[in-house]
Amino acid sequence: MSTVISLHSAMAWVVIFATGSAGAWATLAHWFEGMRVRGLWLAQHVSHALVVTQVVLGSIIVGFGDVEADQTHTFYGFLTFVGVGLIVGYRHLSEYKYLLYGLGGLFIMGLSIRALLLDAVV
Repeated sequence: MSTVISLHSAMAWVVIFATGSAGAWATLAHWFEGMRVRGLWLAQHVSHALVVTQVVLGSIIVGFGDVEADQTHTFYGFLTFVGVGLIVGYRHLSEYKYLLYGLGGLFIMGLSIRALLLDAVV
Protein backbone atom coordinates (compact mmCIF):
# COMPACT_ATOMS: atom_id res chain seq x y z
CA MET A 1 0.00 0.00 0.00
CA SER A 2 2.93 2.34 0.59
CA THR A 3 3.67 2.22 -3.16
CA VAL A 4 0.16 3.43 -3.97
CA ILE A 5 0.47 6.21 -1.39
CA SER A 6 3.83 7.28 -2.84
CA LEU A 7 2.40 7.22 -6.36
CA HIS A 8 -0.61 9.28 -5.25
CA SER A 9 1.67 11.86 -3.63
CA ALA A 10 4.04 12.10 -6.60
CA MET A 11 1.23 12.23 -9.14
CA ALA A 12 -0.28 15.26 -7.43
CA TRP A 13 2.38 17.48 -8.99
CA VAL A 14 1.88 15.86 -12.39
CA VAL A 15 -1.87 16.56 -12.19
CA ILE A 16 -1.25 20.17 -11.17
CA PHE A 17 1.21 20.76 -14.01
CA ALA A 18 -0.91 18.94 -16.63
CA THR A 19 -4.22 20.63 -15.79
CA GLY A 20 -2.58 24.04 -15.44
CA SER A 21 -0.68 23.91 -18.71
CA ALA A 22 -3.60 22.42 -20.67
CA GLY A 23 -5.93 25.00 -19.12
CA ALA A 24 -3.64 27.91 -19.96
CA TRP A 25 -3.22 26.61 -23.52
CA ALA A 26 -6.97 26.31 -24.07
CA THR A 27 -7.58 29.76 -22.57
CA LEU A 28 -5.07 31.29 -24.98
CA ALA A 29 -6.60 29.29 -27.84
CA HIS A 30 -9.89 31.09 -27.18
CA TRP A 31 -8.30 34.32 -28.40
CA PHE A 32 -5.54 33.07 -30.73
CA GLU A 33 -6.76 30.72 -33.46
CA GLY A 34 -3.22 29.61 -34.27
CA MET A 35 -3.12 27.74 -30.95
CA ARG A 36 -6.13 25.61 -31.86
CA VAL A 37 -4.27 22.49 -32.88
CA ARG A 38 -4.91 18.79 -32.37
CA GLY A 39 -2.30 18.61 -29.61
CA LEU A 40 -4.49 20.83 -27.45
CA TRP A 41 -7.18 18.17 -27.26
CA LEU A 42 -4.61 15.47 -26.57
CA ALA A 43 -3.32 17.56 -23.65
CA GLN A 44 -6.86 18.05 -22.37
CA HIS A 45 -7.67 14.34 -22.51
CA VAL A 46 -4.40 13.38 -20.83
CA SER A 47 -4.94 15.91 -18.02
CA HIS A 48 -8.48 14.65 -17.46
CA ALA A 49 -7.29 11.03 -17.42
CA LEU A 50 -4.64 11.98 -14.86
CA VAL A 51 -7.28 13.54 -12.61
CA VAL A 52 -9.42 10.40 -12.81
CA THR A 53 -6.38 8.21 -12.10
CA GLN A 54 -5.48 10.35 -9.09
CA VAL A 55 -9.01 10.05 -7.69
CA VAL A 56 -8.97 6.27 -8.22
CA LEU A 57 -5.62 5.99 -6.43
CA GLY A 58 -6.97 8.04 -3.52
CA SER A 59 -10.05 5.83 -3.37
CA ILE A 60 -7.89 2.70 -3.30
CA ILE A 61 -5.82 4.14 -0.46
CA VAL A 62 -8.88 4.97 1.63
CA GLY A 63 -10.89 1.89 0.68
CA PHE A 64 -8.25 -0.82 0.97
CA GLY A 65 -5.51 0.76 3.05
CA ASP A 66 -5.33 1.30 6.75
CA VAL A 67 -5.42 5.07 6.17
CA GLU A 68 -8.04 7.59 7.17
CA ALA A 69 -7.98 10.62 4.90
CA ASP A 70 -8.84 14.14 5.93
CA GLN A 71 -12.44 14.90 4.90
CA THR A 72 -11.52 18.23 3.34
CA HIS A 73 -8.81 16.60 1.21
CA THR A 74 -11.33 13.99 0.09
CA PHE A 75 -13.86 16.73 -0.70
CA TYR A 76 -11.40 18.62 -2.91
CA GLY A 77 -10.49 15.37 -4.67
CA PHE A 78 -14.16 14.71 -5.33
CA LEU A 79 -14.62 18.27 -6.63
CA THR A 80 -11.80 17.81 -9.15
CA PHE A 81 -13.49 14.65 -10.40
CA VAL A 82 -16.86 16.43 -10.70
CA GLY A 83 -15.15 19.38 -12.39
CA VAL A 84 -13.82 17.14 -15.15
CA GLY A 85 -17.30 15.69 -15.59
CA LEU A 86 -18.85 19.15 -15.90
CA ILE A 87 -16.27 20.29 -18.44
CA VAL A 88 -16.77 17.23 -20.59
CA GLY A 89 -20.54 17.46 -20.16
CA TYR A 90 -20.67 21.02 -21.50
CA ARG A 91 -18.23 20.52 -24.38
CA HIS A 92 -21.01 21.14 -26.91
CA LEU A 93 -20.85 24.89 -26.24
CA SER A 94 -19.03 25.51 -29.48
CA GLU A 95 -18.61 29.28 -29.15
CA TYR A 96 -17.02 29.09 -25.69
CA LYS A 97 -15.50 25.60 -25.88
CA TYR A 98 -11.89 26.76 -25.55
CA LEU A 99 -12.72 29.10 -22.70
CA LEU A 100 -14.63 26.34 -20.90
CA TYR A 101 -11.75 23.90 -21.17
CA GLY A 102 -9.22 26.60 -20.34
CA LEU A 103 -10.78 28.16 -17.28
CA GLY A 104 -12.10 24.76 -16.18
CA GLY A 105 -8.60 23.32 -16.33
CA LEU A 106 -7.21 26.23 -14.32
CA PHE A 107 -9.99 25.76 -11.77
CA ILE A 108 -9.16 22.06 -11.46
CA MET A 109 -5.50 22.98 -11.03
CA GLY A 110 -6.48 25.30 -8.17
CA LEU A 111 -8.54 22.59 -6.50
CA SER A 112 -5.62 20.19 -6.86
CA ILE A 113 -3.22 22.67 -5.28
CA ARG A 114 -5.62 23.19 -2.40
CA ALA A 115 -5.99 19.43 -1.88
CA LEU A 116 -2.19 19.05 -1.93
CA LEU A 117 -1.68 21.75 0.69
CA LEU A 118 -4.05 20.07 3.11
CA ASP A 119 -2.77 17.41 5.45
CA ALA A 120 -4.21 14.41 3.60
CA VAL A 121 -3.71 11.76 6.25
CA VAL A 122 -5.20 12.06 9.71
